[in-house]
Amino acid sequence: MMTIVLIRPGATDYDVQGRVRGQLDIPLNAQGFQEVSKEVESIKAAGIRLDALYYAPCRPAVETAETISRALNVRSREIDALRNLNYGLWQGMKIEEIRTRQPKIYRQWQEIPDCICPPEGETIEEAETRVMDWLRRLHRRHQGETVGLIVAEPMATIIKRLLTHTPLGDLWKAESRHGQLEILQWEPKAIETAS
Repeated sequence: MMTIVLIRPGATDYDVQGRVRGQLDIPLNAQGFQEVSKEVESIKAAGIRLDALYYAPCRPAVETAETISRALNVRSREIDALRNLNYGLWQGMKIEEIRTRQPKIYRQWQEIPDCICPPEGETIEEAETRVMDWLRRLHRRHQGETVGLIVAEPMATIIKRLLTHTPLGDLWKAESRHGQLEILQWEPKAIETAS
């Protein structure tokens, strides 16, 4: 079994504005840095000792990783497989714009996101395949250890589903989650490790 501390980077101006960031490289804002400081304090207060810290290749994750790595004295490493979902043409748009311009697709993404591919973007299945391959290797390397993963939404929710087999839920609402962490236990099932 492995313990995963799923860490969402702090807020960016896009998060505050209700814009879809996806793979766009937007820096943390002042609120985001405050949220990361609170995450560090939460990790310390819970007595969590990270054996490793991995982060997505985007500026909010990098800035979050730098802060956490320094504060907890843990080495961190950027992992391409953790890059956020590619929202294609939705990136940079306000969620409200998508809702009003493409109400049917908006609703479908809200209710059954597995069946939708953002225009010129990536499907959930493609993102899951990419990250699951890496998670299997991570488990072999860190079995019995505690590992931090810094990933933005919706990739954080996608990873949580892969580890816990819980439903994705409303990914539009997940977009507003930042500066939060969750502690998950993961032991891959035989079918996960064989595929």
